[in-house]
Amino acid sequence: MNTVLSRANAIFAFSLSVLACLTFLCFLSTAFNEYSGNVTLSTAKAVVKNVPDFSASRWKNDLGFVTFDLQADLTHLFNWNVKQLFIYLTAEYTTESNVVNQVVLWDKIIKRNENATLDYKKMNTKYYFWDDGNGLRGNKNVSLYLSWNIIPNAGSLPNINGNGVHIFTFPDEYFTSKLK
Repeated sequence: MNTVLSRANAIFAFSLSVLACLTFLCFLSTAFNEYSGNVTLSTAKAVVKNVPDFSASRWKNDLGFVTFDLQADLTHLFNWNVKQLFIYLTAEYTTESNVVNQVVLWDKIIKRNENATLDYKKMNTKYYFWDDGNGLRGNKNVSLYLSWNIIPNAGSLPNINGNGVHIFTFPDEYFTSKLK
């Protein structure tokens, strides 16, 4: 009854119980923190092209090119329970064929000891801004949002939208690059 294995099992079970309680207390200590932040977005340039999308169909689809400015200070989001932030820029718009379209244009991972103050000027998007038709040309209600996921040491993974939105318009004409 008092063998080495039974004592080791009791110590191991007690240690796991204590660690589970400490992890839960770690989660509770930051569960009710406010993780919102102010974001300033603007577009420096917006161009739309009509190009063939060979991956999906033989039809021509709209491809948007956006250059954006972004300012946000996210240093207040870090506490002792936050490992990193996953931030991403999304564009949301409406077309005749789809009520809601959402496209991720850019993302970044910010680790705990990195600079969390963002000040980008004339940034290009990281991902393509494809529309599954011709819904970008002349679209007057394209909204840019900055959102982030907080990756904690323990607890839930909240998805937070930044306080600030930028609405812009794509031009009515397709951009063509003609060589002279």
